[in-house]
Parts: sequence; C-alpha cells; structure tokens
Amino acid sequence: MTIERTAERLEALGHVTRLEIYRHLVRAGGDGLAVGDLQKRVGIPLTTLSHHLRKLVLVDLVTQERRGTTLICRANYAVMQAVLSFMTEECCADAKGCRAE
Repeated sequence: MTIERTAERLEALGHVTRLEIYRHLVRAGGDGLAVGDLQKRVGIPLTTLSHHLRKLVLVDLVTQERRGTTLICRANYAVMQAVLSFMTEECCADAKGCRAE
C-alpha cells in the first residue's frame, strides 16, 4: 500500500459521519447492514448517507452487494487491516533502543 492510498482512506474516515457509518459496519461483522438499517442507526437522510457511503466505497473501505431491492454494505476488513498495518509496520524503526509494545 502506498502512502497516497493510505492518506485517501484516512481522509475518508476523517469525517465524523463517515467514521460513524464505518464503525456501525465494522460492528455489524461479515453480514453487513442494509442501507435502510444503517440509515436508522446513523439517523441521517438517505441522500446524505449515500453521499458518505460513496466516499467510503471509492477508497475500498466499504463494499456493497445488491440483494434484490436491498443494498447490503460491509466493512472491507482486509483494507482496514492494511491501513492499520501501514501505520504500525515501521513503528520505532528509526529510534535507538526503542521497542514497540
């Protein structure tokens, strides 16, 4: 993962509403949440939710699957882990006598 791609993903999560949406999806696990259920949990208009979801989908933090008339959203755990790993993989690499715990 590049520093540019990591920055895009962190920027997407840097908005309070998007972070809240993402946390709900992470909590939902692999089954994800239908957009209607997500809207009820977050308490924002559908158009606003769609706008924020689009940003998260564009950076691969969220995936979507259509089941009939229902759109299911899921956190992309592999990408989430890649972002976290990128942030921590070189922890203390330049520090003398420092060990990351």
